[in-house]
Formats: sequence, C-alpha cells, structure tokens
Amino acid sequence: MGDTLEDRTLEHHTLEHRIKATVYGLGFDLCGIAALGPADTSEQFDAWLAAGYHGEMGYLARRRPLTGYSHAIVVTLDYGGKSPDAPVARYARGRDYHDVMIERLLQLHLWLERETGRTIAAKPYVDTGPILERDLARRAGLGWFGKNTMLINPKLGSFFFIGALLVDLELKTDSPFEAERCGTCTRCLEACPTDAFVAPGVMDARRCISYLTIELKGAIPEDLRSRIGNHVYGCDVCQDVCPWNVRFAQELQDAALAPRQEIDAAEMLALDDAGFRERYRGTAVTRAKRHGLARNAAVVLGNRGDKRALPVLERAATQDPEPLVREHAAWAAERVRATASR
Repeated sequence: MGDTLEDRTLEHHTLEHRIKATVYGLGFDLCGIAALGPADTSEQFDAWLAAGYHGEMGYLARRRPLTGYSHAIVVTLDYGGKSPDAPVARYARGRDYHDVMIERLLQLHLWLERETGRTIAAKPYVDTGPILERDLARRAGLGWFGKNTMLINPKLGSFFFIGALLVDLELKTDSPFEAERCGTCTRCLEACPTDAFVAPGVMDARRCISYLTIELKGAIPEDLRSRIGNHVYGCDVCQDVCPWNVRFAQELQDAALAPRQEIDAAEMLALDDAGFRERYRGTAVTRAKRHGLARNAAVVLGNRGDKRALPVLERAATQDPEPLVREHAAWAAERVRATASR
C-alpha cells in the first residue's frame, strides 16, 4: 500500500527532514544520516596500512573508538569539478575547506540544540579525525567507492569534500549505498601518471602525486619527478577522466571556495617564508609548507624544460636556505639544460 498524503506530510515534519533542509540551507550539497559503529572497511584499511601504502602518513593508523556519540550527519560540499585544470588541484585554490565546513557544521550543531530544546553532545569532523569519512558517507547513502578510491555520487560525481557532525542523538538512518557503478571502466587506473593504483580501489599513496606534493616531507624519488608533470600541489587526473565527472561535475557555486589568483611555479619557487605565509594564509596549500611548495615548483619547472626558468632555478639551487629545495632546483636546472641542448 502506498504512502498517503498524510504520511508524506508527516515525513516532511520529521527531525531528520528538518536536519537535511538546514544542511542544504547552510550550503552543503548532499546529506545522509548513519549510525556509528565499526567501520565496514576496517579490515581492508588495516591491510592497506600493513602493506605500507600510507607512506609517511602515520597519523592514519591512530584510529580509536568514538565514544559519546551514536549517529553521524554526513555532508558533502562541491568544489567545482568543471574549473579549468591548473598546477594547484581544484580543492586547494580557495579558502581552506576545513575551516569552511567546520564553521557550518558548528552552526548545524547550534541549530540542532535550538530545535530540540536541549544540549546535544556533538563533534564536527572534516578530514582531520580518527574516522573513515568515506565509509560513513557510503553508509549514509551518499555514494560508492570508485576504483580510484574516491566516493562517487551518481548525480554529482566526486569533486566534493566530505564532513560529518557526530551527535549523541537517536535519528532515523538512511539506507546505505549498496551498488557499485563503475562497471568495467578502468579509465582512472590507466590515466594515473605515476601508476599509483596497485589494484582497483587500492592505491599506493607513496606513488600518488597528491601524496608526493603534499604529505611527503623529504625528497621526491627521482624516478617519479618527471611523472609529476605540471602538478605543483595535488592532482585531479583520476577524477578528470571519470565518466561520472565528465557528465555530472558542477561549476563552482560556493563563494567561500572562490579561487585566489594563481601565481606561476617560478614565482612559487622564489617566495620566502614571509611571502609564502602572506600568499597562502587561510588555504590548504599551507600544509605543504614553504619548502615543500618550492620543492614541487622546482620539479614542475624542470619538467617544463623552459630555459627562461634557469635563472630562478640556479638561484634556488645555490641560495635557497633549505637543502631540500636546493637539491630539487639543481635537478630541475640540469633537466632544463639537457632539454635545451637537444
């Protein structure tokens, strides 16, 4: 027997429905509710860690049981998959998404307390805590894990951030997303410049350009430098080629994530600490630190092979205060000279 008009009217007045309406009003694009509990992918994640695929990201192993909360309100925020390709990955071109999303999740918490008339224990998480957000998002019905390890939504693709507000509040949960809709497609695996995927859905982060340009603190392995191409910070290749993004990626709508004016790799390499802090304050790029961004910029200039970059590379190779930057600048300068002599 189908729902009556009265049933549908009551549904629209449930707390869960009002939560989602508020979430969308705050500017988020998707929302689902999931019960907390052991992550569905815990065994696979532990095996991934045991294989060493996390590289230097030791913090990923520091998961702990979450106590004091029963449910998660899971949200996503689109960051504009149709924006033009550039040396800095799309997600990092504007204001730091952690700040943007946590501010809004805190607003959701305040609204929830006002709406229920009581104090509610809650905690926002955006890519910084001991939880597997992708797992929660799939459990909340927001998408499936693609072969490139990204969460893919059938109406939006994958160019979005995932966040969650953990709450001590009994809520009706959404049905998990059970389907896997990649089919036989392997475009993301084949397109990866550094061959970072050891199997569908399994990435060796130590070979991923995002890891190499952001998380890796030391020298980029020489055999991977040429494969980094024009990527100074992060990489979108495996998302760009995904048919779900080709069809459904969105233009950037959220003004809070509006990109700042980009500067060239040569200008990045020439920045001192003060210039780096001033230029990238409040953005996700600060995670790489000045020496990390300069290291990456040197590699990109070497890959471009443009001899006009030689003066800035030679200056960095001899005068930069960081040995890491000097080494990569020297490598890049030699690569440019070799390209120019052909």
